[in-house]
Amino acid sequence: AALDRAAVLLRIKRDVNRLDNVWGVGGGQRPVKHLIKEMSLLLREYLLSGEVSEAEHCLRELEVPHFHHELVYEAVVMVLESTAETPVVMMVKLLKVLWETGLVTLDQMNRGFQRVYDELGDISLDVPLAHRILERLVDLCFEEGVITKQLRDTCPARYLRHGGLRVRIEEHW
Repeated sequence: AALDRAAVLLRIKRDVNRLDNVWGVGGGQRPVKHLIKEMSLLLREYLLSGEVSEAEHCLRELEVPHFHHELVYEAVVMVLESTAETPVVMMVKLLKVLWETGLVTLDQMNRGFQRVYDELGDISLDVPLAHRILERLVDLCFEEGVITKQLRDTCPARYLRHGGLRVRIEEHW
């Protein structure tokens, strides 16, 4: 009877949460699309509530430390897509706490930002001010000690850093 029940549960592809409840499947065994959706939801709820500790708790519950770069990526993209100042400040605060608690490692933080850097051209098609917003976010993250100087300096911004000066690079087509 147990094997028949297990076979039925395994055939239900769309209900991963049910398997989690029955067998306690760890985060690393969940489908990537499900994890991305959970992280996006976690970030949206955080932006509404402002509760850092709840966001931290939810991220821990996902049990996917090897996939925390996705949370960083999603957080940065949410900031780029928003038009208000509040998400920028809130995401910097969240990333700072996740960094300071060690929940998001240097490698995961770098990978998340680097993914945004790599996709900035595509993101800019939908968000024309993405370069400018990203540069502001990166500067704030650096000031708060969330990212390294090296990661800040590799930001594909429209400004060239020369010592303490920033020189705007004009695009000509």
